[in-house]
Amino acid sequence: MSVPARLRPAASAPPSTPEPAPAVHRSVDWRIRFALLGLIWGFSFLFIKVGTEAFAPLQVTLGRMVFGTVVLVATLLVKRDRLPRGKRTWLHLTVAALLLNALPFSLFAYAELTIPSTLAGICNATTPLWSMVVSVVALSEDKPTRQRFAGVGLGFLGVLTVLGAWQGFSGQDPAGTAMALIAGASYAVGWAYVRRTLAGTRTSNLALSSSQLLLGTVQLALVTPFFTSVPTSFPILPVLSVVALGALGTGVAFLLQYALVAEKGPTIAVMVTYLIPVVATAAGVLLLHERLGWNEPVGAVIVLAGAALTQLRTRTRPAAEPAP
Repeated sequence: MSVPARLRPAASAPPSTPEPAPAVHRSVDWRIRFALLGLIWGFSFLFIKVGTEAFAPLQVTLGRMVFGTVVLVATLLVKRDRLPRGKRTWLHLTVAALLLNALPFSLFAYAELTIPSTLAGICNATTPLWSMVVSVVALSEDKPTRQRFAGVGLGFLGVLTVLGAWQGFSGQDPAGTAMALIAGASYAVGWAYVRRTLAGTRTSNLALSSSQLLLGTVQLALVTPFFTSVPTSFPILPVLSVVALGALGTGVAFLLQYALVAEKGPTIAVMVTYLIPVVATAAGVLLLHERLGWNEPVGAVIVLAGAALTQLRTRTRPAAEPAP
């Protein structure tokens, strides 16, 4: 649920000419692709929950990375694109893979062992809030405003509402909730890093994404055997969930997002962030029968309102592009 550096324009960077949208996507109205992307990323939290019923969190994340990488590398080969060159680029991509893929994907998988998928989806919506905080600290060109600070304050008030802070956090597991929130923060740190290191790379978005996912897959492949054992069974539903999580939620979702940014620009594409928790909540309640208190949808609305405030820019500044 993360896209590469060049699809996330810096909030203060001048607009750049996007790469042409793939012709295959132009036959489908962008609004349909927008809705499809929101559905895919929203359902990813359901796929994680179902996958962890049979497999360890690291195994779910590794499977996700493998199938996502397969989709992107296959597309790369079809388009006859090339992987990036240069040790420095690969080093930066290795860090980006950790911060934007391996770490947050794993944290969400571990979090959903103890918290509902609905809560995980709402925690993902805090990413724009973390992005504003990180940009002020790490990116000196981003100037804080009262509006943006108000957005952060409102957003985190929404988090407290979601968790039911006035009544002992509504029985939600503190550790699982913290991991989901840290996953959102990891995306923000990763975006700040790639803005610093990869913004001027001339390699295509597809090549950068394929390389980033490939490196993340290698990272997880090296770590997973030390913390998990080989599964004794492969139930069909969890297996299909992991395949969908990787092939759709990571691979196809990137291609959809890439086409949206190229065709309509980052300001439109970023709006999918506000659709994800709605889909995640509906899927969790209707398909997984997760309990939903009044405070969770109310808090989610407050979080999204705060996130929207942090993302409002002047007309000459494209919005940053958080993604799950």
